[in-house]
Amino acid sequence: MTNKPIRILLVEDQKLMRVGLKSLFEGQNELEVVSEAQTGKEAIEKFRLVHPDITLMDIGLPDISGIEATKKILEIDSKAKVIILTSHLSEQEVLDSLHAGACAYVMKDINTEILKMIIKTVKEGAMWLDPQVVPILREKNCGVIPPRQMSRAMFKEQHANLTQREYEVLKLVVDGKSNNEIAQELTISEHTAKAHVCNIIQKLVVDDRTQAAVKALKEGLV
Repeated sequence: MTNKPIRILLVEDQKLMRVGLKSLFEGQNELEVVSEAQTGKEAIEKFRLVHPDITLMDIGLPDISGIEATKKILEIDSKAKVIILTSHLSEQEVLDSLHAGACAYVMKDINTEILKMIIKTVKEGAMWLDPQVVPILREKNCGVIPPRQMSRAMFKEQHANLTQREYEVLKLVVDGKSNNEIAQELTISEHTAKAHVCNIIQKLVVDDRTQAAVKALKEGLV
């Protein structure tokens, strides 16, 4: 028996973008667009009708915003999974989207294969943040990711397999630094920086550097 595809509600007011996204999922066994909406109010009604696994939500809609639509959808079903897919990167919109209950905040210039991966991981209960978003949350943490202070002794106890150098690299990952920027900051080669990042991802049991940054923020590691 094959697994059922992840059912997606696509909310996007620009026809060209909507068609492009829909074509991305066509022919996929794992992902399926089951409904589309061009406005926030239409998105809410379509959600009531089809109860999708994932709602892929734009922010800039012609009536109510995607953020407001996300709030309404979560009022209908508190377990609904909404992924914000947008070209907007304002501090307030990032925070408002996550406070509204969005599970992910993704920029529209993302690699298509990564977008597919995000949809699958969010369906399984993960949270995903675009690397450009992480520094905003760290700088303006308003309860979206609850801060928790952790002593160095507690850190070592809970993450004893993370070296001091990896801890330093993790802090730079949280700051949104690339491997090249990490290498320059710590005066190491880019190859070494990449190796440290790979080790951190493995040791924190996450899928990528963004999830590592989110986990570090959630657990008060930095």
